[in-house]
Amino acid sequence: MTADTLTEKLNGSRLNKNQIMQLVDELKTRPELTAVVLKVIYEQDKLRKNFNACWVFDHLMRKKLDYILPNINIFIEGLTVINWESTLRPMSHVLEMVNERYFVKKDAAYIKAITFKQQEIMAEVCFDWLIGQHKVATKVFAMTNLFYLGERFDWIRPELKKVLEQSYASGSAGYRTRAWMILNRIK
Repeated sequence: MTADTLTEKLNGSRLNKNQIMQLVDELKTRPELTAVVLKVIYEQDKLRKNFNACWVFDHLMRKKLDYILPNINIFIEGLTVINWESTLRPMSHVLEMVNERYFVKKDAAYIKAITFKQQEIMAEVCFDWLIGQHKVATKVFAMTNLFYLGERFDWIRPELKKVLEQSYASGSAGYRTRAWMILNRIK
């Protein structure tokens, strides 16, 4: 598969689950095409015409998260410009997987690859997602990411606690469940 054929497939008609998994299987042997998928994600987010690339990326990262490392700067910088809910949900999920590798598993490759500045960007976008007008899945991933990032930045957990306590009563059932979990972990 070439970059052009991948771009064509991602920009074509909406992919079903089987087609997504077929593409993921092909991409598992082509880590260099991860940057192409990211480029298409940011283009699709601007156009809001489809979200094939996001779903392919999310499923690829579930299987080969290390493919993000050579592209970590592209990924993190891109988080600052996306705003379509169909893009935000899978990208916030991938960010959660990255933070789990960094903070929970303490994976040396992630610790080496991710800079302090990049983590500041992560914190900023996650707070924007949490307090913005977004769907519950994006908010849930944002609060979990912020909890992890609170290990690096002392100011995050007190701010996160304040936001969650203020928004708890008005949140959906899913939001309240994750907020309750995070609040208990903060205490």
